[in-house]
Amino acid sequence: MPDITSKQPSSEKQITRVNRRHFLQAGGAALALGGLSANLYAAAKEQRKRVGLIGAGWYGKSDLWRLIQVAPVDVVSICDPDQHMLAEAVEIASQRQLSHKEPHRYNDYRQMLAEKDLDIVLIGSPDHWHALQAIAAVEAGADVYVQKPISVDVLEGEAMLAAARQHGRVVQVGTQRKSTPHLIDVKQRVVEAGLLGTIGHVEMCCYFHMRANGNPPVQPAPDFLDYEMWTGPAPLRPYDGLPHKRWWRTFMEYGNGIMGDMCVHMLDTARWMLGLGWPKRITSTGGIYVQKDGKSNIADTQTATFEFDHFNAVWQHRSWGDPPDPEYPWALFIYGDKGTLKASTMRADFIPHDKNAKPLRFECVYEREQYPEDLTEKDIELNAAPATRRHMRDFLEAVEKRSRPVADIEEGHISTASCILANCSMGLGGRPLRYDAQERVVVDDDEATALLSRAYREPWKRPS
Repeated sequence: MPDITSKQPSSEKQITRVNRRHFLQAGGAALALGGLSANLYAAAKEQRKRVGLIGAGWYGKSDLWRLIQVAPVDVVSICDPDQHMLAEAVEIASQRQLSHKEPHRYNDYRQMLAEKDLDIVLIGSPDHWHALQAIAAVEAGADVYVQKPISVDVLEGEAMLAAARQHGRVVQVGTQRKSTPHLIDVKQRVVEAGLLGTIGHVEMCCYFHMRANGNPPVQPAPDFLDYEMWTGPAPLRPYDGLPHKRWWRTFMEYGNGIMGDMCVHMLDTARWMLGLGWPKRITSTGGIYVQKDGKSNIADTQTATFEFDHFNAVWQHRSWGDPPDPEYPWALFIYGDKGTLKASTMRADFIPHDKNAKPLRFECVYEREQYPEDLTEKDIELNAAPATRRHMRDFLEAVEKRSRPVADIEEGHISTASCILANCSMGLGGRPLRYDAQERVVVDDDEATALLSRAYREPWKRPS
């Protein structure tokens, strides 16, 4: 890949007060997990990056707290159209960051970015906002950490990739399985070591009962939520309660269902472990087969096949019933002629075909001793925290070096777009789709090509 266009970070105020435990904790963990080098970490202590957060919900805050744990940043601004969530995030940020200053509050991300006072922007808003906000952030001169999936349609992702390259910005995607310690170990000790032999098949799945479903009444939006701004370019659904957490994810207006939410992680992990690019062809079928009672319009059952040169990768999700393997309800399975690999966010197992060979077990890494504050943080995913911290360190190192991070925007785009194309195939009755990333069309399929972009609600304009 070509180098990112060099751009020197803006000068920062010298740190006048050092939280010793914070630096020892972050620095030690960085060196132990292969994050920032000693020299880069020393430089980071001298110049604090100015950070803004867009989207102060559950995972937006979680990403910000992980960043604060590994680097002495200044949280300058936080933006969210929900004033209650915004106030909570500002209060916690002032407690956690070294300066103890309250970040500036914004309801509209455009006003926040107009200040052009940020080195880094974290984007934790719902999926339908990612493209516009990420592109605006790189145009404002910031490096970006954007949650997955990067977009709600394929051409949004193409525009995000083009903007990152045009402006020479580092963009890290929150597909942190690439930074999950036990999965890095698995990749090295099993996949790269050749223990699987010839790989002939990949399976991915999610059987979590995570599909919110119900019939809450339509009601006026509360005064503390700017529902127009929250909705932005998406269709304006009648307001029927706070959309935060799981409720917005149950509607295709804002995302791509469980396929876009959960498959993107496992497909991205498979691609990373096996060195895969774009699938040659994508086919998917599914729908709402069981959970038909509520308002939810995302599929409760779906199968997708991603065809690569030497094998297929097959996804299956059900938001009802039981998983076939209770230890691996959200997982990746790689089948080779010498063994099988089972991998998840919680553990991994290598099962050799040779009964005389020794199986290998990999356990999730926790960092409770290094980061005791994890144990009291509201809604934290303890198993994911070490991976996100390592992901943030990788991001910061790429920012310092002006290089590509491990979850670069291009890789995030391929994984996201592949999942979106699977939904397009399902909507077209399961016909196979071949995407041409150079021409940005579905080959020989005008109807599918028309699905590569969604209409925006006025007055919002699609990125070109």
